[in-house]
Amino acid sequence: MNKRVEVVAAIVVDSQQRILMAQRAHWQHQGGKWEFPGGKIETDETHLQALARELEEEVDLQIDQRFCELFKAVHHDYADKNVSLYFYLVKNASGIAKGMEDQPVLWVDAKTLSGLAIPDANKAIADALLETWPVS
Repeated sequence: MNKRVEVVAAIVVDSQQRILMAQRAHWQHQGGKWEFPGGKIETDETHLQALARELEEEVDLQIDQRFCELFKAVHHDYADKNVSLYFYLVKNASGIAKGMEDQPVLWVDAKTLSGLAIPDANKAIADALLETWPVS
């Protein structure tokens, strides 16, 4: 049985109601696909601490943890790994998003999400966002 990986991801929304997506490196699991930025939760880290750390490391954004809310949790089993993803709405990020690991980043409208190649585990989030868009 595969070990479960705990991951946080940010649905970063800007003032124009666009969502930040980052492209996975081709050598990574689900490489080349677009995802909500985030990463693994480290030992002794809360979800929001991990979210803040990952956003700064990956896309150079800072967040105020008080203004982040859990949007949806998804548990997905791939053939080679099992993941628990916790997606947080982030509406107060500061900084200018850029790929700190040279990965492309993209701001998209919720309707555009369905046209992007995204990991299977992210599809439920894209569908849920379309149902509730725009977020208040």
